[in-house]
Amino acid sequence: MKSTGMVRKIDELGRIVLPIEIRKAMDISNHDALEIYVEEGAIILKKYEPACIFCGSANDVTLFRGKLVCAECCEGLRSAVH
Repeated sequence: MKSTGMVRKIDELGRIVLPIEIRKAMDISNHDALEIYVEEGAIILKKYEPACIFCGSANDVTLFRGKLVCAECCEGLRSAVH
């Protein structure tokens, strides 16, 4: 994990502000969703990108019965059914 040397305090509501330099570098805009992970005592924030439930691709995904599926996996499913 790479240190940025930046320190931020948590406010009374549990919020922190991500510095503009980090938001620009990670292409994070206002109202973007972030995924939160906990791993080996570290809190990891990752920009949320909807992805296919089968292969994890974020390209050309479609919502099907509440699940995201990419075009390639849709084709694979069609082939498997016929």
